Amino acid sequence: MLDANLKNQLKAYLEKVTQPFEIVASLDDGAKSRELLGLLEDISSLTDKITLHTDGQDSRTPSFAINRPGEETGVVFAGIPMGHEFTSLVLALLQVGGHPPKTSQELLDQIKDLDGEMLFETYYSLSCQNCPDVVQALNLMAIFNPNVRHVAIDGALFQDEVESREIMSVPSIYLNGKPFDQGRMTLEQILAKVDTGAAEREAKKLSEKAAFDTLVIGGGPAGAAAAIYSARKGINTGVAAERFGGQVSDTMGIENFISVTHTEGPKLVSALEEHVKEYEVDVMNLQRATSFKAAEAEGGLHEVTFESGAKLKSKTLVLATGARWREMNVPGEQEYRNKGVAYCPHCDGPLFKGKRVAVIGGGNSGVEAAIDLAGIVGHVTLVEFMGEMRADAVLQKKLKSLPNVDIVLNAQTTEVTGDGSRVNGLTYKDRNTDEVKSIALEGIFVQIGLVPNTEWLKGSPIEMSPRGEIIVDAHGMTSVPGVFAAGDVTTVPYKQIVVAMGQGAKAGLTAFDYLIRTEPADEIAQAA
Repeated sequence: MLDANLKNQLKAYLEKVTQPFEIVASLDDGAKSRELLGLLEDISSLTDKITLHTDGQDSRTPSFAINRPGEETGVVFAGIPMGHEFTSLVLALLQVGGHPPKTSQELLDQIKDLDGEMLFETYYSLSCQNCPDVVQALNLMAIFNPNVRHVAIDGALFQDEVESREIMSVPSIYLNGKPFDQGRMTLEQILAKVDTGAAEREAKKLSEKAAFDTLVIGGGPAGAAAAIYSARKGINTGVAAERFGGQVSDTMGIENFISVTHTEGPKLVSALEEHVKEYEVDVMNLQRATSFKAAEAEGGLHEVTFESGAKLKSKTLVLATGARWREMNVPGEQEYRNKGVAYCPHCDGPLFKGKRVAVIGGGNSGVEAAIDLAGIVGHVTLVEFMGEMRADAVLQKKLKSLPNVDIVLNAQTTEVTGDGSRVNGLTYKDRNTDEVKSIALEGIFVQIGLVPNTEWLKGSPIEMSPRGEIIVDAHGMTSVPGVFAAGDVTTVPYKQIVVAMGQGAKAGLTAFDYLIRTEPADEIAQAA
């Protein structure tokens, strides 16, 4: 099952195991059970600390639990966790085997203090780059709290469950048999949702913090770069982000990051986070900015208020809140979001195997999505508003060569239709004839560009473009003294990771230059 190279890597990891544990497999006579058994035999052969049992009685087959002797940890995999989930498997083996997780003691204590019986079920796909974050977080909760149990389920192997629960997006999380959430979630986000008092406690703690020298709003590539360059100057630096990594976390293949021929979004985000942690940067997750109050005088303190109620002050700000996928804003889109309407073809594509789907958008993202989906689904219809696609010629050539793809140009999407529970079609207007037409399908993937995350700045003195992007000069300065911006949220052209990092570094350096050249306002001088 595992090749020699992967076995050697896994054996090296398993040397970190400090206590024996068991793998209990529930199998049937099917090919997938035989495949899983091969994987588990390979794993158990690499260390004498693992005992493999094949007499499990779980109703889901193939599946396996990872338990301590005489103790169920609550960690169960239903399926064969390869692909993106192999890392989740390795971490579960290590953590059940006594190797400490790279998680703060504060979070571990919060996990241990959770009350009530909780059975989580997560439906994932092996191609989903967002799923491992959820699987690993819930496994950790199960390992450190005996009241928590987690079953990670490969939706492709348990289609009956996927159909009966009408799951059309991964990861889909259930708690005690009821829908809990969908999409990528961090451990902090999950804990905030099940520990109802956590947000209030955190907001109070944040509001008591002293003013920062530089506070970065946003934790994507631009925000991370700004934080690192600021912290390297030895100044008090903070990062407040809704989720560290931002949209890059949802990106599959990255092949244009200079010096790295290929990586994936979650891997890059993990590396960014580790790099930031090398410095004394105060990282505050789950903080969504809602308003901004500029300093009353140059050299004074700016204030940002967050959805949690927390308020943070800083001498300088770097705004790096990024952008999000643009929505179609047509009837039915929100009603059927995650019920056939999706925005990540890599994540959700496998759930539409053999079905009919549409891709909205003829740029590079749309055409790439259509090409990827064509290898999975039954049929793809690409719908483009303009009279021609804007994607690279090589991508267009590839798309047109595929037998199960139709291309519709000059088409204005007007409505997403459904049966009340899932998508069943798309309505569009032919812009040449004004004729209204319909396409019968089961899924719609929206790939029509980005929208800057600047709603929270409306009404502020920060100047923005008609598109809502923050206007910056060559140094990353905004119209407000002491406030800088970087990345996809700004007017800087070319929304690329490497560009965002460069702009973030520039903003961090400019903020420091501003600090050393600006006399503090009276309020700061008096406080000092």
